[in-house]
Amino acid sequence: MVKPRYPLLFLLLVGGLMAAYYWSQPSLPERADYYPAGRDINPFTLTDGEGQPFTAKDLSGHWTFLFLGYTYCPDICPTTLADLNSVYPELKKIAPSSQVVFVSADPKRDDSARLKRYTAFFQPEFRAATAPHPHLFPFVRNLGLVYSIVEHGSKDYLIDHSASIVLINPAGKLVAVFRPEVGPGLVPHVAMDGMVSDFAKIVRLADE
Repeated sequence: MVKPRYPLLFLLLVGGLMAAYYWSQPSLPERADYYPAGRDINPFTLTDGEGQPFTAKDLSGHWTFLFLGYTYCPDICPTTLADLNSVYPELKKIAPSSQVVFVSADPKRDDSARLKRYTAFFQPEFRAATAPHPHLFPFVRNLGLVYSIVEHGSKDYLIDHSASIVLINPAGKLVAVFRPEVGPGLVPHVAMDGMVSDFAKIVRLADE
């Protein structure tokens, strides 16, 4: 094997090529729980704000930001939906197929008409859906989310629910979960700047 006449120059060249390769690679999401291969979502059927079936077909071809809550929620839901509306133009700029879906954990009170009015207040393009608990709970659990009804017998019951936002890719697979920031006296919420930044990275990685 012929040794290079200029070892230092050779090493610098190799180092430069390796550095160029490293910096050309898309960076990984920093705040999201990221699943590069995606996680399968079991078949499901919900009912949307138009009273029509909402199934896996409604996720296909879209980058879907899914949030679980209910319209009578006093804090987390209105805060999160307002936050999502504030960054919605940025999400659409990163991926025009982006959509926001609000899934209600309160099918008893949140009928289709109420869901449509509620999401339209924040953004007319936002979608909403729900289903009876026997169908809803397995779907929610499959996404890694949870909910439970507090004071079930009360008329004005509250629902404890996850404050995370789930990201589903155009193939209908779960690829990321954005966890909320929590602190004493603060309403749990997902930091939108971090979510937008990570979303751009995830889309870029998907295009590689």
